[in-house]
Amino acid sequence: MAQTFADLELDDDLCHAVANMGFRQPTSIQTLVIPEALEGRDILASAPTGTGKTLAYLLPLCQFLLDTPKNRDSQCRSLILVPTRELAVQVYEQCEKVVANSQLSCGVITGGINYGTDKQVIDARPDILVATPGRLFEHIEKESLDCRDIESLVLDEADRMLDMGFSTIVNQIASEARWRKQSMLFSATLESKGVRTFAEQLLNEAKEVNASPSRKEKAKTMQWYYLCDDLNHKDAILRHLLSTTVESCIVFVKTRERLHALRDKLWAEFPLIWLQGEMPQAKRLSAINKFKSGEVKLLLATDVAARGIDVQDVSHVINYDMPRGADVYVHRIGRTGRAGAKGTAISLVEAHDFIWLGKISRFTGEPLKARVIDTLKPKHKAPKLVKKPKKKKAPANKKRTVKKSKSKR
Repeated sequence: MAQTFADLELDDDLCHAVANMGFRQPTSIQTLVIPEALEGRDILASAPTGTGKTLAYLLPLCQFLLDTPKNRDSQCRSLILVPTRELAVQVYEQCEKVVANSQLSCGVITGGINYGTDKQVIDARPDILVATPGRLFEHIEKESLDCRDIESLVLDEADRMLDMGFSTIVNQIASEARWRKQSMLFSATLESKGVRTFAEQLLNEAKEVNASPSRKEKAKTMQWYYLCDDLNHKDAILRHLLSTTVESCIVFVKTRERLHALRDKLWAEFPLIWLQGEMPQAKRLSAINKFKSGEVKLLLATDVAARGIDVQDVSHVINYDMPRGADVYVHRIGRTGRAGAKGTAISLVEAHDFIWLGKISRFTGEPLKARVIDTLKPKHKAPKLVKKPKKKKAPANKKRTVKKSKSKR
């Protein structure tokens, strides 16, 4: 395993940039992906959140651009597609830091921004363009962006793109960039049939990488839950946690309506900001920046924020509402305990949510243990989950007999 970024045969400018970002040693996903990507191979990769996935594709992209002369007429040489605006901005910010010591340039295009700003980005002819699929495809249809010069295509969080219904648009964009030399697809999991189909359509003899992070890289996230009798009991437990143990916290709520209701309950007591879908981009960025800077310590969010927000030192994630999917749970709690830091994930569970504890435990391989606050003990016991009886198998030595139906004559 490479001990330094220089061991990966990266340009000195890139190594210095990474050092300025505070990274000294490549992570598991970076060590596995970068050498293969530098060979020009297509990549199909999965890695847990917070383990350096973004640099795993940014560094080889930049190295290729540094090694290869630019065609003056190229509008864009490398395209990175991401599912959400937040992730697009985060990747763009990392890209700017990576290219800081070189002549390379990068730009970002997302929905929610006026088209005049997009035009400025496109006219600047960035070497690397980070974009959300919907807005980028609008520019392709309007012929304001030509994808024929794209040499490298990266799909980040491909599973999320599928969940959001972007598969057709992404395939159309990939078709426009059909002369590309390399494609890389990154996903939280490679198990789903949809991701595999996606990969077959877009990649060519790809090198598959499943990164198991080292103990140092693994998220040290403690997980437990509190049983709640009802909504009032849940609110009381949340207030207790926010006022006693939480330093910096994201509270996840399942719908905008419930987010607004919770916001109205809390904001007289706790300084907070919120993040939801269909929110003006300027407000979204303002909320994220206030949370990142530590100006506000409490962020309420729907699952639009479960991916793509990389904030250091988030001490707690609280599931006010349980997610409807174990994979969503993993992405939510991935906002804390990043890059080997310690974090805490707490779920507030009502009786009707109890079934999800078992599903999440089986998915993660880690049990969620119950905790109780002495002054807020639940009045009701946890519901018992009835296991379905297993079907008895017929003895191996006993032959099954099949009754033949008499045919009518």
